[in-house]
Formats: sequence, structure tokens, C-alpha cells
Amino acid sequence: MVERTVLVTGGTGGLGGAVTAAFLKAGWRVVVPDRKGGETTPATSGPVRVVADLLEPAGVARAVEAATADPTAPLRAVVNLVGGYASGGLVHETPVEEFDRMLRINLRPTYLVTQAALPHLTAAGGGAVVCVSARAAVAPFARAAGYATAKAAVVAFANAVAVEYRQHGVRCNTVLPSVIDTPANRAAQPDADHGRWVPPAEIAGVIRFLASDESAPTSGASIPVYGRA
Repeated sequence: MVERTVLVTGGTGGLGGAVTAAFLKAGWRVVVPDRKGGETTPATSGPVRVVADLLEPAGVARAVEAATADPTAPLRAVVNLVGGYASGGLVHETPVEEFDRMLRINLRPTYLVTQAALPHLTAAGGGAVVCVSARAAVAPFARAAGYATAKAAVVAFANAVAVEYRQHGVRCNTVLPSVIDTPANRAAQPDADHGRWVPPAEIAGVIRFLASDESAPTSGASIPVYGRA
């Protein structure tokens, strides 16, 4: 019987699909916002899908409303997957508009969704927030300063949430994957050594664990999830 809900942002992407599947298999009610979708749809055997632009407060409010609509399955976890990647020139060659764009698409949805969900998590007696950053946050590489900075900001924000809401029973942790083995990444880097990339299902398992009761003592952690090779 479903007794808890998780809100998964970015749940329609390559990693998001694996995360959604992991929570459904574990018996959660899963709500997935989609900016490009049709009308909001109820769950049958799959996730509840809701049309929402998570860059805007109104869209975030709509997503959280859907996630808290079932009183028999209170919102107990939020997974922040929404983000984006871009590389370009060195710092002195990168327009400030591109730097700002990386911050906006990687940090703003994480902030807005977490901010809107926190009162519901505390009201439900606690829960978990899991933010997906990247290995680049702690090991930057050249020509992606905006991306690395934005992902490092996600870690800093998650740590702030962990400190502020520990006494309210809400924990917040961050996952730092290396390159994720998705069809989009393979298409962008066809000549890369894909054997060194991390499968989405492996990341999804870590995320589900961090949202579960088994991880209750853990908050403010940054968990590396790298390829096996």
C-alpha cells in the first residue's frame, strides 16, 4: 500500500526515468513535473505527471500541489534532478549571459522546489531532500566554469538546508555522479569510453536509499557515484 510520495524533478530524462522506476518499484507514489507535457494525469501503475515550469514559482507551486494532493500518501521526499550542461571557452572567453544561464537552470529549480516543499516535509514529520550535483563540483574540468560553479552551488545550498532543517526532521544530501551513461550523452560523445560512465540505475539506487528511512542518520553528505572502470 502506498503511504508516501516523492516529487522527482527532471523525471522524464535519462536519469529521471531510472529514478522514477526505482521509487515505483519500492512502492512510492511518484509525482513527475514536465514542462512540455499535456494535461496533468493521475497515476495508475506509473507516476503522476503534472505540467509545470520549474523555473517559475507558479509552476513549482503546481508541482508541489500535485505532490501533496493525496492525504493518504504525504510528501516525504524531494529529488532535484533538473539541470543542464554546457561547455565553451575559457573563463575570459565565456559571456556572462552563458555563466548566468548555467546558474539559472541548475540552481534556481533546486532552490524553488526545495523552498516550496519544505513546509510540507516538516508538517509530515520529516523527510528527505536529495539534490543531484556532479563530480565537476569538486573536480572541475576546463571550459565549463559556469557548469562547475553551478553544481558547486547546488552542494552548498543542500548543505545549508541540512543545517537549517535538521531539528525539523528533514535531511538533505547531494549525489555527485561522473558522466552518466544516457542516450543523449552517448550521442554527444560517440567516441568516448562509455565503459567508464555510470549507469543511471546505479545512481537511482543511491538516490532511493538517501530518500528512505534506512538513511535517516545521514544529512549534509556529498556522495560520489562514479563509473566502475
